Amino acid sequence: MVMIRPFKGIRPVQEKAAQVACKPYDVINKIEARQMAQGKENSFLHVIKPEIDLPDTMDEHAIDVYKKGIESFNKLLSNKVLFNDTTENIYIYAQTMDGRTQYGIMACASAEEYLNGTIKEHELTRPDKEEDRKNHIRYSNKNYEPVFFAYPAKKEIDEIVSSEIKKTPDYNFIADDGIGHHLWTISDKNTINSIVELFKKVPHTYVADGHHRSNAAAKVAKERKEANANHNGNEEYNFFLAVHFPDNQLKIFDYNRVVKDLNGLSASEFIEKLHKSFVVEEKGNNEYKPEKLHQMSMYLGSKWYSLSAKQGTYNDSDPIACLDVTILSEQLFEPILGIKDLRTDKRIDFVGGIRGLGELKKRVDSGEMAVAFALYAVSMKQLFDIADTNNIMPPKTTWFEPKLRSGLMIHSLI
Repeated sequence: MVMIRPFKGIRPVQEKAAQVACKPYDVINKIEARQMAQGKENSFLHVIKPEIDLPDTMDEHAIDVYKKGIESFNKLLSNKVLFNDTTENIYIYAQTMDGRTQYGIMACASAEEYLNGTIKEHELTRPDKEEDRKNHIRYSNKNYEPVFFAYPAKKEIDEIVSSEIKKTPDYNFIADDGIGHHLWTISDKNTINSIVELFKKVPHTYVADGHHRSNAAAKVAKERKEANANHNGNEEYNFFLAVHFPDNQLKIFDYNRVVKDLNGLSASEFIEKLHKSFVVEEKGNNEYKPEKLHQMSMYLGSKWYSLSAKQGTYNDSDPIACLDVTILSEQLFEPILGIKDLRTDKRIDFVGGIRGLGELKKRVDSGEMAVAFALYAVSMKQLFDIADTNNIMPPKTTWFEPKLRSGLMIHSLI
């Protein structure tokens, strides 16, 4: 049984929604964010990546950075760019990309259900990023950005959504990346109650994207529970902002890897070691994308290669051992490159498939990275199977697109 809860949203006035909305904090770096926010005083990037408005010499996790984010948020409120809803609502948030639209229920999720496993996760988090998100919540008393959840599609919920979206949306705009964003407010109490009751028949929801935000929100809620002698479970800090999408509307993209060095090996020595676990085929200078599970592509020394995992390096009856990210870690990263912990090792970085293979090539050709690996995308079934068996995917295994736009809805914990 899943609990969702209506809430009083903080959000942009209609005519400025497109100005405020921005990409989420974790898909762009500081340089990109600074460029995107240049000349755009209403961009929510000033709130979620406040380091862009501070000197580069400042530690991005310094208290002054979080305070700067609060200052930027309060400025949007005082300038009447943002306003507070006066009633508790549920919202429908939809996104359109490449002619495909996905419709999500935006409501608060329960921190307790995250901690007890009703809300299921499939990835571990990186401690430094989790602490950063916790600090944003601690200092601001807000969920600045929603989490992306999936749930097994339910016909009755779909029918309510289909009825509600016939109404005029509050927001309806196309962002600068070509993705459409649409939002409707559901304020009718009977409709809200119907949605809440229908979610009680959903056995589990799943964190699709936003593990750090979910983990941070749940742990801050736990901190506040333990610090409050009069805690009753109904306080707003017990809930965090999420958009719940039916699984049959979602698409997972590949999530790729780049590594800074070859662990002291020459390119030829490195390739020679690959032959133990992979069938290695040189593919030339043209970008090469994996075509099926257990096949990966590699970019090294201005050339693309196909890496096909040999029999015995994976187990298709095991939800974790069948993953290509597992094969890559167990057969290549750890034994050859000496990368044992993907969560903490600074020699490895992750690139969402939406950026294309060209981004992998760019980072290697620039000299920043030595080698890049592209993987075949996992499926929703694989994700659910892993979460349902209480297993955990390696970090950065799934990339969902389109991303939730930040700044369209904020949840206050007080």
